[in-house]
Amino acid sequence: MNFARDGFAVSHPFRKMRKKDGARGSFFHAARERGYMQTILAFLLIVGLPANGQDLPTVPDNLKPPASAKMILEAHAAGDQVYACDGSNWVLSRPDAKLFDETGKQIGTHFAGPTWELSDGSRVIGKAIANATPDPNSIAWLLVEAREHEGDGLMSRVAFVQRVSTSGGKAPAGGCDAEHKGQETRSHYTAIYVFYAAP
Repeated sequence: MNFARDGFAVSHPFRKMRKKDGARGSFFHAARERGYMQTILAFLLIVGLPANGQDLPTVPDNLKPPASAKMILEAHAAGDQVYACDGSNWVLSRPDAKLFDETGKQIGTHFAGPTWELSDGSRVIGKAIANATPDPNSIAWLLVEAREHEGDGLMSRVAFVQRVSTSGGKAPAGGCDAEHKGQETRSHYTAIYVFYAAP
């Protein structure tokens, strides 16, 4: 993304914050600790979001969809992984995140199912079929296979979804016991979701 070309003021004050923190990881960690969603979104706008899959990370072979599948959408997510205490362990209940395009505009949501819904009203519900953990301090990368579709928009074409470039989102290491059974906690995360259509 060329911010000068697109009329973005590169002298935005968050640019100084980025220089001070030095790396994306430290910035995300600080923002996650403070829970500032607006800070995360501003950061995405400042550093620029990869377009058309050009800057996607190298993905493990087990997370690759069939070679014939075609990438049709890349969305950046910011939100929470919600966990429930079962009396001894924190168990994933659902994601609760917003989806953004490469300009930082919200284009959809991600919630229980797991479900991805776009602003065109279409949605896809999937089931994880493979995972990998490049970063032990963050939730796993996933390959998800579509199982259900609703609506006639772009998501009706989705056959596979990748979750990559995750940051944060892991369950707490402690704090779940019989006294806290039924309680929920949220862990902030960011990720990239890549959507593929079958040939």
